Amino acid sequence: MKRGDGRNWDELRPVKITPGFLSFAEGSALIELGKTRVLCAVSVEDRVPAFLRDGGGASSGWLTAEYSMLPRATVTRSTRDSVQGRVGGRNQEIQRLIGRSLRAITDLGALGERTLVVDCDVIQADGGTRTASITGAYVALYQALYTLGNMGVISSIMPLKSAVAATSVGVVHGYRMLDLCYDEDFAAEVDFNVVMTSKGDFVELQGTAEGKPFNKETTDGLLALADKGIRELFKAQEAAIAAMKS
Repeated sequence: MKRGDGRNWDELRPVKITPGFLSFAEGSALIELGKTRVLCAVSVEDRVPAFLRDGGGASSGWLTAEYSMLPRATVTRSTRDSVQGRVGGRNQEIQRLIGRSLRAITDLGALGERTLVVDCDVIQADGGTRTASITGAYVALYQALYTLGNMGVISSIMPLKSAVAATSVGVVHGYRMLDLCYDEDFAAEVDFNVVMTSKGDFVELQGTAEGKPFNKETTDGLLALADKGIRELFKAQEAAIAAMKS
């Protein structure tokens, strides 16, 4: 079955990850996934949150994430969080997901008393912004840690336990599909976001039925489809990191 953009049901949108996109961040990457584009940047701060300072984790570092979308990343303009005076519920949920996903594969103890702040800013949105953010942020994080290691700020041994990437899968008009664009996501009867490590472990599964409940067979099929797509994303990450080192 061909989809609206010509892809097969089990095919990712064209993916491109450009490492070192920003000149001044310790690590950065622009990820393009079809029409979705997210700019990821990592900053290093020589401090840790209060809960770590106050005996919660001696000499341990921390990693946190922030997520936002440019007002005209979508078809109609959205209002900035700064104008509303608060972080919107959706943005808050997504930035927590990004932070959890990256902390799951990072040896925080190797950072010393430092905080890594990962900013994910959506330039253009056509579905899958949270999964693209995680996938691109991993490359930005790798570059930041690689830079710190070369500078002697942290050990030269890369403090990442594995890679991490994410994709969406769903059931649309009765068909299982990989990497949903906005129109497909909007019409999905079942919608999953899947975060996996390169060791094959799951970091997070977010699955929802928009109407009729789904069964175990559907779940297993969608997870197998997500596994296929994420393994392709790992290859894109590896290519970006190789380009960054060359």
